[in-house]
Amino acid sequence: MPRHGPPEDIIPPQIRLLTSPSGPIPQLLPAIGGDCEGVVQTGRMRTELACEPGDRDRPNEDYASVALPASGQGGSLVVLDGVTPPAGDDGCLHSVPWFTARLGGALGEMCVSLRDLTLPEILSRAIARTAGTHAGTCDLSHPRTPQATVVLARWDPAHVEYLVLSDSALLVESASGEVTALLDDRLALLPGTALTSHTVIDATFRNKEGGFFTAAADPAVAERAVTGRLDRDGVRTLTALTDGAMRWTERFGEGDWRELVALVRKEGGQALVDRVRALELAGSEGTSARRGKTHDDATVVYVEL
Repeated sequence: MPRHGPPEDIIPPQIRLLTSPSGPIPQLLPAIGGDCEGVVQTGRMRTELACEPGDRDRPNEDYASVALPASGQGGSLVVLDGVTPPAGDDGCLHSVPWFTARLGGALGEMCVSLRDLTLPEILSRAIARTAGTHAGTCDLSHPRTPQATVVLARWDPAHVEYLVLSDSALLVESASGEVTALLDDRLALLPGTALTSHTVIDATFRNKEGGFFTAAADPAVAERAVTGRLDRDGVRTLTALTDGAMRWTERFGEGDWRELVALVRKEGGQALVDRVRALELAGSEGTSARRGKTHDDATVVYVEL
């Protein structure tokens, strides 16, 4: 059966690049759901996503998206790391992937459509929208109600905005090649001797003053995030990571942040995840005192501006 489409002269150039028989097609677009890896090249911009569960028998609790508006002006990225609850009642009928899909979807849509709002305002609205979808069936006051870490970045021709909440990371490479890690280090700064049990953490530190904060059901938590704005001309690349991918540097000490960005640029985000998995399988002790899970969901989003 013949395939029909609109005349080429009304197809936006960035789409024509991907679909024209005579034009280059860099790689496949990321799949929807499950493991995802893909590269899209539009003009001078390269974006890449790699997202892999820590356990093939369990749903991936991470979420990642990149949006490049049809206007061709700017873009945004969203990375969430869903917090795995301990066994037992968490007050909610829904899973962590259910929560991250809805919060992540709301964030992605608002970052594109509500460009007059700041990223904390967008996060606050997205949390409120997500909470509203299950407030009638679930106890959202429970300390283990579904929640996630958050990394957001949004750029236009003049600036790059960012937001980081809890222990995921945004690496910013400058035009000169220097790499700065934008981190919310409140959890990392808590003494390990104080984190004796889930009960103690929930009662004393989780989403509490003097502890650390995650995106759960309280929109006010958005004001606790690490935020800022950079000149677009001074930013070469952005790399957003969940802590499962950050292990290459933080747990195993295989390289610093600059070397991590160089690896992703050269070999791709999946190569970073694969190296982390190899280190986990080899039983490497690493350099971090806080070991956590043997395997964790790992996500990498890389953007060249």
